[in-house]
Amino acid sequence: MLEKLKAEVCRANLNLVRKGLVIETWGNASGVDRERGLMVIKPSGVPYEELNWQDMVIVDFENKVVDGSFRPSSDTPTHAVLYKHFDCIGGIAHTHSAHAAAWAQACRAVPVYGTTHADHLACAIPCTGVMPDDRIAGDYEVETGRQILDVFQAQKLNPAEVQMVLVACHGPFTWGKSAAQAVYNSRILEELCRTALLTEQVNGAANPMKAALIQKHYERKHGKNAYYGQR
Repeated sequence: MLEKLKAEVCRANLNLVRKGLVIETWGNASGVDRERGLMVIKPSGVPYEELNWQDMVIVDFENKVVDGSFRPSSDTPTHAVLYKHFDCIGGIAHTHSAHAAAWAQACRAVPVYGTTHADHLACAIPCTGVMPDDRIAGDYEVETGRQILDVFQAQKLNPAEVQMVLVACHGPFTWGKSAAQAVYNSRILEELCRTALLTEQVNGAANPMKAALIQKHYERKHGKNAYYGQR
């Protein structure tokens, strides 16, 4: 069942390791089958070096295991919230990559300091608020997803354009049209967080890049008259 998607999701999870975004079992990636209302996700706590595509777990959007001999990732309910509310996405990745996690632990959005950032999104990388005690005591992983929804609603962000977020005190989530693209965005997010940190170390009074440059770089790659890359 969903063998092709299982293989894609397994490959995405292994790429998190290859790209230096996870160590031990600190991360997960998933992919969705919209027609069936099912997602495929990494099993919880299984070392990456032991992972194969048959180990992937199929779960519905209510977090019920449909197929698989392992328990799904503990972050499965967060993925489900995002799939249910961001219907433009086909894959999600979650890591604790060092620089992205550092900004998340600092509870800070990442400013647009340069054109590298603006090539990927035209706004600061958002960071959620810190989860209140009553939500921590509730359905924690579902509430993590709701934290992400809250910041996107509050800032009127489009998840098709802003494909990354920092969860305060926790770490990054990224997404895209596929699990592979979600992993790609995790790598981009980590590098943007790293260069932003270096920018502030070089100049603690650095200002975000001016709006005209941000818009130029974003539009030349993503606008209706984009001319970056090949046709």
